[in-house]
Amino acid sequence: MTTTTASAPPASGAGSLKGQLGTYIGLAVVLLGMIALFGSLSEYFLTVETFVTIANEIPALAVMAVGMTFVLIIAGIDLSVGSVLALSAAVAAAAILQWHLQWHLPVPLAALLGLATGLICGAITGAVSVAWRLPSFIVSLGMLEAVRGGAYLVTDSRTQYVGDAISGLAAPWIGGISAAFVLAVVLVIVGQLVLSRTVFGRYVVGIGTNEEAMRLAGIDPRPIRIVVFAVTGLLAGLAGLMQSARLEAADPNSGVGIELQVIAAVVIGGTSLMGGRGSVVNTFFGVLIIAVLEAGLAQVGASEPSKRIITGAVIVVAVIIDTLRQRRADRRLA
Repeated sequence: MTTTTASAPPASGAGSLKGQLGTYIGLAVVLLGMIALFGSLSEYFLTVETFVTIANEIPALAVMAVGMTFVLIIAGIDLSVGSVLALSAAVAAAAILQWHLQWHLPVPLAALLGLATGLICGAITGAVSVAWRLPSFIVSLGMLEAVRGGAYLVTDSRTQYVGDAISGLAAPWIGGISAAFVLAVVLVIVGQLVLSRTVFGRYVVGIGTNEEAMRLAGIDPRPIRIVVFAVTGLLAGLAGLMQSARLEAADPNSGVGIELQVIAAVVIGGTSLMGGRGSVVNTFFGVLIIAVLEAGLAQVGASEPSKRIITGAVIVVAVIIDTLRQRRADRRLA
């Protein structure tokens, strides 16, 4: 008698190596085209100062986008990351101001409390979604409000100024590039390796592709889902520390609406909203595209309403292009 063993799907989640390379090249061409366009429209755009400023402003967005890539690949969504960013920064600031200054406890402990806050918030979102089989959209929407309320409570609805206690994250390194940017790039590389080279990455892709098939293969998707949301919360907590380091303050209103930018970056990078396909490196390209677009529009004097309209249009066009590309790929496989 012959037995058949089910196996996890391939790890890439983004098609063949040729397809991935084509996506990388396509996103790079779009990014370079935007740089050339804004360079021709503004004499100040193609300067070292502009690119250093962009690099030092994107770490928080980039690290949250890494986590969101995994969430979308498992066919979920997390709308609470902006609020988790604010609460994590608020908890770390409160610990610094109350424990470090009064009781001389080490600042790293305060930072760890901020990270733990993000981890717990993400784990709650994942656990509630899994335990009651609720759409993560609804659960994270509720968490968005609840966690934001927590940020207001911790800060007493006021900005908490922490000074240079954790400014090392925002401190300039080589050529003025901050340590936070270097850390964000490292996390992008690690995230891509986890997704494409580990068993966990294969399981993540498998859950987004066909969760029932994963169950039949003997793999319980529930703990994997919870881990994905927990790590996303942890990265949102890290983003909160990065933002506090750059601003030297924790604002309970920080991160409002940033979840939309995070999702936009991931979608522009080609991650499917239906799950099962995505790339962390492509997501980073999406982050860069959004950052260059916003910086370029600011330098050419676009009004805030105009910037929102243009950014929204770019996101919709990116989704349409990705949908058409996927349909062509499906037809070739049929």
